[in-house]
Amino acid sequence: MSSFLELHDVGMSYHSMKGEIPALSHISFSVNEGEFVALVGPSGCGKSTLLNLIAGLLHPEQGNITIKGIPLHETNVSIGYMLQKDHLFEWRTVYENVILGLEIQKKMTPEHLSHTEQLLENYGLSSFRNARPSQLSGGMRQRAALIRTLALKPSLLLLDEPFSALDYQTRLTVSDDIGKIIRSEHKTALLVTHDISEAISMADRVIILTKSPASIKIILPIQLSIPERTPMKSRSAPEFSKYFNIIWKELNTFD
Repeated sequence: MSSFLELHDVGMSYHSMKGEIPALSHISFSVNEGEFVALVGPSGCGKSTLLNLIAGLLHPEQGNITIKGIPLHETNVSIGYMLQKDHLFEWRTVYENVILGLEIQKKMTPEHLSHTEQLLENYGLSSFRNARPSQLSGGMRQRAALIRTLALKPSLLLLDEPFSALDYQTRLTVSDDIGKIIRSEHKTALLVTHDISEAISMADRVIILTKSPASIKIILPIQLSIPERTPMKSRSAPEFSKYFNIIWKELNTFD
């Protein structure tokens, strides 16, 4: 795998009437093409801020971010952002929701529409194309939100706790479904999560951040001895508990 996304010495602070609040400090890491990386850290440490910087919604005060060696603000690489809530509009059908991004970006081409149709078919929502979001289960809504993101053919997927609003059983099923979809679509992905098990089961590497202002405490490669790895199968790997204990210890040990 070749290097795709790189952050070098990135720093960020928020400014208010009360003064400067540091959010990120000297963040450096890379994500290889086709790799799935998870970010974990204490609540409020700056994980979502980091995703917002990579998405180009915020600009770092220090350091730089590149994609394929090109500064983020100069690249034409498409980035998809999946948030905690699905943000499906009830007044639109499932199909109208999943093509919303194409409408906004004026990409309603036969190629993109055909790709969207294939995604609906591949991931079990084709027969629900005319349904309203309220008629879908929580898991189906998240799949629709992911298809809406994938319809734009992003090269990089940013996932900000996309399963946190789901109950535990549904969360397991949906994370397994979406993990498989991201792998089958060969996407490069960066996931923010508070769930240690979720991070281990889905990611090739886990980046553990310190408390705010966040810096990198450790980067942990995940190597599980199971064939045809999926998020659900990963949880039964013999190495799973070892990684869980390592991450738990790092998150609960403060310098």
